[in-house]
Amino acid sequence: MDKDSGDTHKNSATIIGFTAVLMWALLALFTDATGNIPPFQLAFMTFFIGTLIGIIWNIGRKKPTNEEPIPLRVALAGGIALFAYHALYFGAVKNAPAVEASLIAYLWPLLIVVCSALLPGEKLGWHHVLGAFAGFAGTILIVTGGKGFTIDPAAAFGYGLAFAAAFTWTAYSLVSRKFADVPTKSVIAYCAVTTVLALAAHLMFEETTLPSTTLQWLAIIGLGLLPVGAAFYTWDYGMKRGNVQVIGASSYAAPLLSTIILIAFGRAIFSWPIVFACLLITFGAMLAAKNIIRRRKPEHL
Repeated sequence: MDKDSGDTHKNSATIIGFTAVLMWALLALFTDATGNIPPFQLAFMTFFIGTLIGIIWNIGRKKPTNEEPIPLRVALAGGIALFAYHALYFGAVKNAPAVEASLIAYLWPLLIVVCSALLPGEKLGWHHVLGAFAGFAGTILIVTGGKGFTIDPAAAFGYGLAFAAAFTWTAYSLVSRKFADVPTKSVIAYCAVTTVLALAAHLMFEETTLPSTTLQWLAIIGLGLLPVGAAFYTWDYGMKRGNVQVIGASSYAAPLLSTIILIAFGRAIFSWPIVFACLLITFGAMLAAKNIIRRRKPEHL
């Protein structure tokens, strides 16, 4: 494969990876519409749908003749990581103020950009780091509404869980890149393991609450199809074959797009901090992706 075709494939994979961010922008709206469904029960129902999506996709795709089955240890590690991230995030929100917990948990795009330098063959540029920090600054504006936030020592345990969630998703994403030879169909196994673990946690810690309205059912199906379904498959593909730094920095678009969607559906109120956040996140994403979006100068006139 020549350099130009290799760059084209990498750019395409980067775009595919970014579609996960677009789907995650729907997470808040769909989750809000599920009403009083307990979190682990919701995780079980949505990851079950996500597993079915993967199975259907795998049946229909063209498979290489020499493709090997996914090793059990890989399936367990990926599934445990997916479940751990969601469990840690739920625990963080329950044991710390939601604003601070969400902000800390959303350190993962910045961590992905910075820690990507540890991966073989990856180069970390100043524009990647600055773009990630700009995105994080925009996220601070969105989460806090421009009013600032305070650190409550009594919520230290919740903050710790939020940090653990951020590092867990960072590790999951970067390890995916390290094992790029493992096909994306492995995500089917990850979702299946997460489904089983979520069901076990639900049965141990929660009471079952069945959806009582059509809207709740549609929201659950929507979550399973997109933010908790297809998004994990496109994210895996992007992490393994795309530009890690660009995808990481661009991931800060998720809370921005999520807020815009909530405003559009009357679930949030417009404010000027959102406008400034939009500018910061857009600037950060474009800066991180400057090597991709800038045009190459012709060598001869």
